[in-house]
Amino acid sequence: MRTATDSPTASGTSTPPAPAPPRRLQHPGWRARFGALALIWGFSFLLISVGNEAFAPLYVALGRMVSGTAVLLAALAVRRERLPRGARAWGHLAVAAFFLNALPFSLFAYAEVTISSTLAGICNATAPLWSMVLAVVTVSDDRPTRRRVAGLGLGFAGVLVVLGAWQGFAGQDPLGTVLALVASLSYAVGWAYVRRTLSGPGGSALAMSGAQLLLGTAQLAVVAPLAAAPPDSLAPRPLLAVLALGALGTGVAYLMQYRLVSEVGPTRAMAVTYVIPVVSTAAGVAVLGEHLSWNTPVGALIVLAGAALTQSGPRRPAAPEPPRSGRRRRAARQS
Repeated sequence: MRTATDSPTASGTSTPPAPAPPRRLQHPGWRARFGALALIWGFSFLLISVGNEAFAPLYVALGRMVSGTAVLLAALAVRRERLPRGARAWGHLAVAAFFLNALPFSLFAYAEVTISSTLAGICNATAPLWSMVLAVVTVSDDRPTRRRVAGLGLGFAGVLVVLGAWQGFAGQDPLGTVLALVASLSYAVGWAYVRRTLSGPGGSALAMSGAQLLLGTAQLAVVAPLAAAPPDSLAPRPLLAVLALGALGTGVAYLMQYRLVSEVGPTRAMAVTYVIPVVSTAAGVAVLGEHLSWNTPVGALIVLAGAALTQSGPRRPAAPEPPRSGRRRRAARQS
């Protein structure tokens, strides 16, 4: 779901590291792609829950990586692009693959053993909040403003509302919730690392992300057999869920996001982050029959409001008005 990126978007998600083109043509179909992307990433948490019915969490993550990598490698072959070269780039991509793919994919799968897909989707939306925390802790160039600090506090207050802190987190599994929040933190760490090491000129966004997913697949392929027993059988429903999770939520969604960013820019494309929890909540309740108390949607709205504030920047001064010609100045005085 996540790939090397310059700015976060969620769930599964993220903005590809492509330089902005000199002129963006907002194709009429960008809204349809935006909606499809929100649906794909929002349903990813439901698919994780279904995959957990038959597979150990690490194998859910591994299957997701395998099918997602296959989609991107196929796209590379069609476009006749090559994977990046150089040991330095591959070393940085290995770190990015761990924090943006292998670790969070595994943690979300483990979390959904004990928590609902609805709660996992809401935890995923805290990634911008964690990015703000890292900016404060690491004294980043992206200095926090009062508005962003207020958004940080508001967002984490929303998390407490979602969890029902006033009733002692009754009904929520603490470990599963912590795993989902750490998965979201992992995305923020990965984004910060990528911005520092892989945001310069290099291979194409598609080639870099294809290599990243390939490395993440290799990491999980080594760890999964050591930590969990392989599945005894391949039940059709969970198997299809895991394949769809990777092919759609990690492969196709990346390609859609890459095109969306090129058309409308990373800021507008990033707004998909705020739609994903709505979709994951609706899917969990409607398809899986998950229970939804009043504090869950209320807390989710507070989280999203806080996340939006942390992403807001200072207002840019208005561009100076171009000098008028003598004829235009006379016409302006007469009007």
